[in-house]
Amino acid sequence: MNKAIKYRLYPTTEQAVIFSKTFGCCRKIWNLMLSDKINSYELTGTFERQTPAMYKKEYPYLKEVDSLALSNVQLNLESAIRNCFDRKRKIRNGFPVYKSSKHSRKSYTTNYVYNNIRLGENYINLPKVKKVSAVIHRLPDPDWKLKSVTVSQDSDGKYYASVLFEYEDINSNHIPDITNAIGLDYKSDGLYMDSNGNIGSDHKYYRESHSKLSKEQRKLSRMKGSKKGETKSNNYLKQSKKVNRIHTHTSNQRKDNLHKLSTKIANSYDVVCVESLDMKNISNKDFGNGKATMDNGYGMFINFLEYKMADRGKYLVKVDRYYPSSQICSCCGRKHKLKLTDRIYKCECGAVMDRDYNAAINILNEGLRLLKETD
Repeated sequence: MNKAIKYRLYPTTEQAVIFSKTFGCCRKIWNLMLSDKINSYELTGTFERQTPAMYKKEYPYLKEVDSLALSNVQLNLESAIRNCFDRKRKIRNGFPVYKSSKHSRKSYTTNYVYNNIRLGENYINLPKVKKVSAVIHRLPDPDWKLKSVTVSQDSDGKYYASVLFEYEDINSNHIPDITNAIGLDYKSDGLYMDSNGNIGSDHKYYRESHSKLSKEQRKLSRMKGSKKGETKSNNYLKQSKKVNRIHTHTSNQRKDNLHKLSTKIANSYDVVCVESLDMKNISNKDFGNGKATMDNGYGMFINFLEYKMADRGKYLVKVDRYYPSSQICSCCGRKHKLKLTDRIYKCECGAVMDRDYNAAINILNEGLRLLKETD
C-alpha cells in the first residue's frame, strides 16, 4: 500500500527561485506537448509521443530543472488523454486543457532514484535544490520505501513537500467485528447524524471568518490592479496574500476538524455505512444552500474516513445514493414520502423521530445487508 506524509518547507531565496523555475518549466512542457499532440491528431488521426528532451534544444532553460519532474509531466499528460477516451471508466475525464501561470496549481513531482531524495531530522534533500529546511513532524517506519516527492506552493506563498511511501499492509489479516457498526447520514447543519443519534460538528468555518474575509476583500477591490488588464501594484499583491491567508486558515480549520472526527470513528467502529452522495451536484441544486454545503466538507470527510478505515483493515460500506433512506420507517419498514421541510419522521406504527436519525439507522441496516452479500 501507499501513504503520503506532508511536510512544511522553508526554502531559502535561491531554493524558492529553483522551485518557481520548476513550476514554470513543468507548465511549459505540458502546454508544448499538448499543442503538439493536438496538431498530430488533426494531421494523422493519432496522438504522437513526445518527450521533454525534444524541447530542450529550443528552450535551453528546461535543462536547469529536475528532469524527472518534466518526465512526470509527460506521464501525467498521456494518462489524462487515455482516461478521456477510456470507455470502461464509469466517470470519463474531459480532454486536457492548457495550464495558466495565474490559475494552475504550482507543483511538481520527482521520483526516488539512486538515493537522490533523503529525509533528515530537519531537512529534505531534493534533486537540484539540495537540502531544504523542513518541519519533519513524523518519520516513516524503517521498512517503508520512499517512492516520490511532490513539491507544491499554496496561494499564500507557503511551500510543502508530500512524500510518498510504499509499505506492506499489516492489517490485511484483521477480521472486523460486524456487530461493531455505525451508520452516517449527511446533515447540512451538522455534517452528519449517526445511528446512535449523535451529530458530527456544527462548525461553519467559512461563515465564521466571513466578516474578516469580506473586510480584506473590500480593501483589495479598491487597490490598483483589481480591474481587468490593470497592472497589479505591490500593495495589491500584499493585500492579495492577506486574503489568501484567510482562505488557507479556514481550509486548515476544516481539515483539522474532519481529520479528528474521521479518526475517532475509524478507531471506534469496525464497519461504517454511508451514502455515496455527489456533493458537487447537491451544492449546485436550487436549494439555496450551496455555500453551506461546500463549507461542511462532507465529501472530504468521507475520503478521510475511507483511507483510515482501509489502513486499519476495517470496512467502509457505501449505500447507493438512490436508496430511500429518509422515506423508510426504521421500525416497521413502511414507506412515506417526505418533503425537505419535514424534519420529523412520523409513522403509523407510533415511531416519531428525527428524519436524519431515522435515515442513519436505515443506512446502517442496508450497509450491513450489502456487506453480508459480498461475504
